[in-house]
Amino acid sequence: MLKTHACGELREENVGQEVTLAGWVHRRRDHGGLIFIDLRDNSGLVQVVFNPAEMSEAHDVAEQARSEYVLQARGVVHRRRPGTENPDLATGEIEVHAKSAEILNAAKTPPFYINEEQDVDELLRLRYRYLDLRRPAIHQNIILRHKLVKYIRDFLAERGFLEIETPILLKSTPEGARDYLVPSRVSPGAFYALPQSPQQLKQLLMVAGFEKYFQIARCFRDEDLRADRQPEFTQLDLEMSFVDEEDIIQLMERMHFGMARMLRPDMRIASSFPRITYDDALSRYGSDKPDIRFGLELRDFSSAFAESEFAIFRSVLADGGQIRGLCVPDGAEGFSRRDIDTLTTLVQTYGAKGLVSIALLGSGEVDLLAEDDVRSPISRYLKVEQVKAVARLAGAKRGDLLLIVADKPRVANNALDGLRRELSQRLGLIDEKTLAFCHVVDWPYFEWDEKTQRWDPTQHVFTDFPDEDAPLFATDPSRVRARKYDLVCNGYEVGGGSIRIHKRDKQEKVFGALGISMDEAQEQFGHLLEAFEYGAPPHGGVAIGIDRLSMLLAGASNIRDVMAFPKTQSASDPLFGAPSLVSEEQLKELHIRVVRE
Repeated sequence: MLKTHACGELREENVGQEVTLAGWVHRRRDHGGLIFIDLRDNSGLVQVVFNPAEMSEAHDVAEQARSEYVLQARGVVHRRRPGTENPDLATGEIEVHAKSAEILNAAKTPPFYINEEQDVDELLRLRYRYLDLRRPAIHQNIILRHKLVKYIRDFLAERGFLEIETPILLKSTPEGARDYLVPSRVSPGAFYALPQSPQQLKQLLMVAGFEKYFQIARCFRDEDLRADRQPEFTQLDLEMSFVDEEDIIQLMERMHFGMARMLRPDMRIASSFPRITYDDALSRYGSDKPDIRFGLELRDFSSAFAESEFAIFRSVLADGGQIRGLCVPDGAEGFSRRDIDTLTTLVQTYGAKGLVSIALLGSGEVDLLAEDDVRSPISRYLKVEQVKAVARLAGAKRGDLLLIVADKPRVANNALDGLRRELSQRLGLIDEKTLAFCHVVDWPYFEWDEKTQRWDPTQHVFTDFPDEDAPLFATDPSRVRARKYDLVCNGYEVGGGSIRIHKRDKQEKVFGALGISMDEAQEQFGHLLEAFEYGAPPHGGVAIGIDRLSMLLAGASNIRDVMAFPKTQSASDPLFGAPSLVSEEQLKELHIRVVRE
């Protein structure tokens, strides 16, 4: 190799050794004779000193070197002079005195600084992603991701799991999001689909007798993107036979606790994750992926406003809606009219009609509130006794601020969840050094979709349900329970799983409830239904998002910062220019004609 040691591994015990290093010039400092170069490779930095009095030829090379040049240097490791140590650098107690050097490759001036952390336009970063990946923070994110995946593989292998690959080219089946389709050259007019997940494949592996399976699987979904979503992503796909919910929840808890302790020992994490029912999550946080690092829990004020004189409140309640909100401690004087207007605009982006604020002025007991102690844009519609009742429901004291949304349950939940997250940032309530995992359990099988006026599953259609709930499919689908569980961390869903259906009659019952005819079920899922008739064992599993989990452990705010070559928000790749047009000859081979309108 062109080096005997990695730059970042040199320590005091290497003093006196002659070493050969190779890497990139991270920073160069010319002190009017002595030249200091911080040389960087994958392992870190080390300071190399070029002294013209000792080795003039090496010094001449250092004079030519510039930022991001690829440089080889041979020299002897020395202790730094007392007082010149760098405690912020792992190699900060030593330096290498160069005896010879060679520029292995020159570099153009990069389009952005690599040796400094600064805001850079993301399109520019992705256009030069190979340079962006050199930046220390992003570089370390990718290394952390590698360690995370290695930990998972070791953890599961030690517990008897087998890593089994499944196909990328599959049949298109309705599983939620749109499929990415791949035309077949040898079967004109036919298409493969890239897998949204290996769901059916892992269930078939359970039928095949592989009782503990996992895979670091690539998945594809043609859906709208956001900060925690990409068109192609990676998940830990895991399935086990002869288990119930508790077995899988306990396995996931042990794995994530050990992973966090190893990869981020500086972060706080509980050894046991709280379990929150789906109904409680919506009631307390407005979300099925709650951030439990801070309070600001939601309360239902509908009962206090049952006789309200405010027409909007009366209308919402009459229409089956809710009046819900939260208490901002000591917020009565801390929020200006402009602040409230900004928060009102925020909740409106989630579909809410508006935001009502009630400031409880003064100090002392809430029960002693007078009319003048209440400040609200709807003051003339409020009775003091109503305000006192709302304050008691919220656990509020005088000096606090109540923020209220009145709307249909789903709209109110979404708006209040967004409001709660925004307030946590404004008020500095989030502990960035905490990983707050929780399990969300006891899910309903169906939820009503107002737009389509039908019952939709809250999970994929292969999720099991208790046998005693079978009659409810015909009488009250809202009460059917799903044997489903999600893993949430810091307000992100990092994983979801369920006990699966393993009997044909139960699977057909779900298809029927969703309006999928038996002919359609046979066409789309016949292979799975048939497999269930050959001794399918009870089984269940989970899928964990590697990208989101890496993002949380790295302290990043976007999954693109933990993916080597991500796509933009519009699913394009500025580096390779994808997606791109292809030649007419290629289209002809695939029996495809493109019609542009």
